[in-house]
Amino acid sequence: MRPEQLDSALAALAGQHQLRTRACLDSPQGTQLRIDGRDYLSFASNDYLGLANHHSLIDAMAGALPRWGVGAGSSALVAGHFAVQEQAEQALAAFTGCEAALLFGSGYAANLGVVSSLLGRGDVVFADRLNHASLNDACLLSRATLKRFRHNDVAHLEQLLRDNPGRTRMIVVDAVYSMDGDEAPLPALLQLAERYDAWLYLDDAHGFGLLGGGRGALHEYALHHPRVVYMATLGKAAGVAGAFVAGSRSLVDWLINNARTYIFTTAHPPAQAAAVLASLRLIEEEDWRRQQIDKHIAALQQGLNGSCLKLHSSRTPIQAIIIGDNEAAVQVAGALREQAIWVPAIRPPTVPTGTARLRVSLSAAHSELDVARLVQALVRLLR
Repeated sequence: MRPEQLDSALAALAGQHQLRTRACLDSPQGTQLRIDGRDYLSFASNDYLGLANHHSLIDAMAGALPRWGVGAGSSALVAGHFAVQEQAEQALAAFTGCEAALLFGSGYAANLGVVSSLLGRGDVVFADRLNHASLNDACLLSRATLKRFRHNDVAHLEQLLRDNPGRTRMIVVDAVYSMDGDEAPLPALLQLAERYDAWLYLDDAHGFGLLGGGRGALHEYALHHPRVVYMATLGKAAGVAGAFVAGSRSLVDWLINNARTYIFTTAHPPAQAAAVLASLRLIEEEDWRRQQIDKHIAALQQGLNGSCLKLHSSRTPIQAIIIGDNEAAVQVAGALREQAIWVPAIRPPTVPTGTARLRVSLSAAHSELDVARLVQALVRLLR
């Protein structure tokens, strides 16, 4: 796109009700936000367990700063790998039941680094059509042949596996889909990976900390297997930042030597690793947070039952209310903001055309009254 085309392209997005702007927060992330001088009850964050502003994580990171400093200085392969990051990687590996783990600066970087280091020209990657954008980019940048299968359609995937041989093959999916909250049929996918000699790559960004008693989809579905590569982010339920990949020791050693997004980037701040260690303790010990989320999900679903709202079925904190039209979704989100309730309107290209929605994100930090207030506001608006 040429420079003189930018303004008209932005105007076109605005005309389609797809222009995004950023809300400037004047508060920590949480269920209560201050935006542009006004307080809101927020259902927008992926801080599912309410840990992003937890005192234990704050204290751990603050306590680590005098010892480890702020910046990492360079790539871990150039300036060195901090001992506190090594501790975090060992803890993450043990927590997920894997031989080894490797920290990345983000889930996006992890996906790009892993897929492109294991696949190349002459290989084939099979991806669910509703995969996250980072997985789609990872598949494209790997230069492998990309075959996309219908969402959660195991039969379609098997047909593609039968018809598309390759030197190396990989099935790539989200464990929990970020815009619908539904889950991939992981046991069936692992069976296909075994049958057709393929890797199974799991992006568990929205399942880690929630599924499997907090240990993620690997534990929820007993998926520990040499063919499985597991990735989870640390900026959602874990409340920190970054991501990690877990699997065999050989896999992690390969990534250290071949994942470009690990090799050619400055390592993330070492003090973050101390916060990760504190987060893992809370995820393991405070099961009441997951129980609280379950109660909120039931209250929301029961409260909207019988209304004209189309609530996508999900047992996760991601509760999608399908509106359909872009403009209508923006209007409903705007009407909620007038009542000091912050719920994002999600529109294409993030979701398929005609499925614009409100994405309600529930947290253990929400109270029962918070959820009741949201339900009442939605019912009043749509009445």
